[in-house]
Amino acid sequence: MISNVHKKRSSKGGISTVISTVIITGAMITIVSVALVFANNFLWSRVAEGDFNSSKELMQTAGLQIDDVAWTVGRTETIRYASQYGDVVLEPSVLHYVVSVETNEGTQEFSNETGVLLFKLPTSKYTVTNGYWERIFPSQDESLTLKGTSASVSRVFAVEKLPMYDGNYIRVVVAPAVRVLFSSINTSISSTFYVKMYLPVLTAGEAPRLSQSITLTGKSVEARTLNNVESINVTVNFPSEGSGFNSEFFNFPYDSEEIPVPTSGYDNIVFELYLSEVSVEFGINY
Repeated sequence: MISNVHKKRSSKGGISTVISTVIITGAMITIVSVALVFANNFLWSRVAEGDFNSSKELMQTAGLQIDDVAWTVGRTETIRYASQYGDVVLEPSVLHYVVSVETNEGTQEFSNETGVLLFKLPTSKYTVTNGYWERIFPSQDESLTLKGTSASVSRVFAVEKLPMYDGNYIRVVVAPAVRVLFSSINTSISSTFYVKMYLPVLTAGEAPRLSQSITLTGKSVEARTLNNVESINVTVNFPSEGSGFNSEFFNFPYDSEEIPVPTSGYDNIVFELYLSEVSVEFGINY
């Protein structure tokens, strides 16, 4: 009898060891699985963050390249990029600039719509917070127009605004802007003051999407001239306001600006407006 009891106790001890081993093994597998999932999610979130950070430089480059091609008909520049989650698109006709010029013969208006470039990264992959807005370029931005020979013809900023009609994205935006230059010519006979404005108009070209690339091409340049100018006003409005591309989205310093014009000291005030059509194509390599 004593012998049998001892055998039964030994058998129960062996079973308990096996059960403990199974439990510990299962727990280790669970811990490792959770750790792998966490590590994987962390890795891909870092990839998405890298996409977003690199897109800022990409879109600033695109803004500068617009200026390079806009004023030379036929000039082409291709910008290549690599992104795991994001892509660049053109949102057409979301900015409407109106330049109103008053002369001694009356008032004339020049009205032009332009598209904007968007790098779109799904908020399911990377997000900051709804309502986030960050200026990228230029660093100083205090008026609707950009002034000076070194000024760009575009603004670059990042924005997260939800909801919008095309989905939930954090976006890096290139928005064309009006550049203003002032100059004067004085001779013994007369003196003339010039107000020159430059605006690129982005239009959609081909988009076969064969690669991640943006191709910009200067299609045309038009010049409009008025003499005996008395005042100039620039305004911007948003034709696609209902889709979310509104004043809050772009966050311009002002939606209207009066351009300073000398009231004396010159025989003539000349206004010149240069408009360039820039075609935007995606996935085309030249």
